[in-house]
This record gives sequence, structure tokens and C-alpha cells, in this order.
Amino acid sequence: MGFTLSQLNQVDQAAFVRAVGSVFEQSPWVAEVAWAKKPFASVENLHRTLCDSVLGAGGERQLALISAHPDLAGHAALSGTLTLESSREQANAGLDRLSQPEISLFKTLNAAYRDKFGFPFVICARLSKKDAILMGFENRLRNSREQEIQIALEEIFKIAEFRLRDLISS
Repeated sequence: MGFTLSQLNQVDQAAFVRAVGSVFEQSPWVAEVAWAKKPFASVENLHRTLCDSVLGAGGERQLALISAHPDLAGHAALSGTLTLESSREQANAGLDRLSQPEISLFKTLNAAYRDKFGFPFVICARLSKKDAILMGFENRLRNSREQEIQIALEEIFKIAEFRLRDLISS
């Protein structure tokens, strides 16, 4: 996409948010908060600052961030309304090539997860394929809500790192 870290360090807040705002799914507020901490010494420093912005935001905003993520192979994926980033990530995991029984299984698991925890199942699809994601559902449905909030945020931070590296050129 073609920004350098030097360019990002020089832009105003609005341009920074336009450039980096999509790194966290439908949550440009993360970039708005992080912008005040520039200049960033490295991509790693920028990523850490963005993550720290989430961690310092409080539980309500963290839950809103988690909830901004789409269900895997869910309605948005099937109707073609995913963000470009989510669409690519789900396709990378093979979720765009599911059979009808697999789609039904994902629908059932998404519903069970949402019923138990109150937010969508989040996993870094770039690091997982269909079978690993299904196993993740099975394993994580045993967790407490507090554990799942922490795991979801960790997964979101992985997703954000990939998206940030896609965005910033060397």
C-alpha cells in the first residue's frame, strides 16, 4: 500500500488515521490515540504503541473492538460485505471455499461462541487454516469469558501486526 514509517511520522492526525485506521478492524480510534505518541522508531514500536492504546482504553472499548470483528465464514463473508483485509485473511485460511456442511458448522460454532461470551470468535486467520480454526473453537469454548477477552485481544494484536506490515514499506 506504500507508506514508509518516515511518512507516517510526518503526517497530521487525520492522514495518520486514514493510513493506519484499518489496522484494527473498524476501530480507527486506536490510530487516533496512538498518533499522539509519534514519532515511531520502528514498525515494532508503532505496533506496540497501537496495542498499548487498546490495553489502556478500558474494558468497554476493548469489547467494542473485539465485537467489531466479523464471524468467521459468517453472514458478512457470505454476503461479500467483509472489509478488504478480513476478506483476504479469511480466504487465506480457506474459509472462502467451504462446503455447505462446513458453512453450517461454522454458523453453529459462531452462535455457540457468541452465546457463551457475547462477542465473536477472533483468531488470526493468517496463522491458521480451517482445521486449526475449528479446533480453536472447540478448545476456546471451554474458557472463561475473561480468558477469552485476553485471547481475543492477543489475536487482534497479531492481526494488526500483519496488517501494519502490509501497509508500511521499507
